[in-house]
Amino acid sequence: MKQGTGLAVGIVVGALVAGAGGYWLGTKGGGTAQTVGAGPAAEGGRKERKILYYRNPMGLPDTSPTPKKDPMGMDYIPVFEGGEENEPASANQIKIGTEKVQKLGVRTEAAQLRALDRIVRAAGRVEPDERRTYAISPKFEGYVEQLHVNVTGQPVGKGQPLFEVYSPELVSAQREYAIAAQGVEALKGADATAQAGMKQLAESSLARLKNWDISEAQVKALAQSGETKRTLTFRSPVSGVITEKKALQGMRFMPGEVLYQVADLSSVWVVADVFEQDIGFVKTGASAKVRINAYPDKVFEGKISYVYPTLNEMTRTVPVRVELANPGLLLKPAMFAQVELPVGARGTVVTVPVSAVIDSGTRQIVLVQLGEGRFEPREVKLGARSDNHVAVIDGVKDGEQVVVAANFLIDAESNLKAAVSGFSAPEAKVGASKQVGHQASGRIDDYDPKTGTATIEHGPIDSLKWPAMTMEFKVANEGLVKELKPGSRIDFEFVERGQGEWVITAIKPAGNAKPAPAAASSHSGH
Repeated sequence: MKQGTGLAVGIVVGALVAGAGGYWLGTKGGGTAQTVGAGPAAEGGRKERKILYYRNPMGLPDTSPTPKKDPMGMDYIPVFEGGEENEPASANQIKIGTEKVQKLGVRTEAAQLRALDRIVRAAGRVEPDERRTYAISPKFEGYVEQLHVNVTGQPVGKGQPLFEVYSPELVSAQREYAIAAQGVEALKGADATAQAGMKQLAESSLARLKNWDISEAQVKALAQSGETKRTLTFRSPVSGVITEKKALQGMRFMPGEVLYQVADLSSVWVVADVFEQDIGFVKTGASAKVRINAYPDKVFEGKISYVYPTLNEMTRTVPVRVELANPGLLLKPAMFAQVELPVGARGTVVTVPVSAVIDSGTRQIVLVQLGEGRFEPREVKLGARSDNHVAVIDGVKDGEQVVVAANFLIDAESNLKAAVSGFSAPEAKVGASKQVGHQASGRIDDYDPKTGTATIEHGPIDSLKWPAMTMEFKVANEGLVKELKPGSRIDFEFVERGQGEWVITAIKPAGNAKPAPAAASSHSGH
């Protein structure tokens, strides 16, 4: 409808109603009636204001000279001469009747300043304490003569025999030391030079045995008896568990070859993989709680001992080490662990419940209640999160009421998206030179309810300088095409909601006008 016609009809309607002494706008969606322009004496003698027209509540370029509802059942908003005193302050606000708000179950909660304590949760695994792991590797060549511990996983005590070895080099070294020791005793009455030379030989032989990890007890026994032993016994350096065993009866080993590995599991590590966005909150020395699937009723407590300086580029996580006491050896290496790292707040911030945020993937929206049945979608910048709340850096102030329940119902189809479009471009006023909506006539060929897309063969559109063609349009609401069948001739209005995204806002069966010419080409969008 042209603006001039709408304005004239609106003035006539306003005059008739004023002559009758006032009128009521029935708002079925709100369940109440609102008096508009009750006369010069109303509200302290304020002058009666005329209604120019009614505009779409979602900011779409659709006006009406009389009250009406949009396909979603929301009332059109009256536009008064001299301004809309009772309408939302901007076109990107949403107005819903009080009764509908109650039916939707809309619930609001005030944004609050609070200390945003949170818990960082991460998956982890139990690992042996590397500082309590010992390798048994002889420093000479030899043969495994006898095994005293022959099973991986067997617990051992400190000093417990593990295996015995035979080595020709070892026997030769023992004999050399025994002879040197006897020579020192025999040369006690000789001159100092002879004694010093023999003593130096004995000390050299003793150092060689000690470098091979021969125990002090075995050296003393050798010095006292002067008898060499064919085999040497290796003992466990610590109480723990055999975590690796490569020694076999009779095998030959080379210097430095690891034959046993013993781990002290009285204290273990839990290495947790903390996500990149949470690592800034984790500090060394903080407490941590660990839960193990094998013991669901137990909580193990420890301290963060180290935050690794590397990031796993595949999982985008940073390893964090937690040290735990392990009484009873309940924690086994490679067990799966769930780690909770409490994080203290860095001061008070404005927060809203997590359920208040509508995340589209490209932006985050919060619905702010401005009044009874009036909501404004705001784009917000979010900060840290806790389990139930999220910090709002920008977009919402302390004390403002935000929708925390049924906001996804208000965000139905394209209605909220149309209101949000006001963020990027100001609303075109009626009568402005810039045209937002476009009218066309054509034939509906197909409608896909899954994607909300209608294929329409339309005629030329002068406002966009489009030729006749067949193309796809998004439909703002399924109710617009519910009664239409493929092949129906239609007149429709549409807007550009996004780059190359054309949305139909109104459809009606075509009148007596000639059908739109057939499309000469196919078009999928602009």
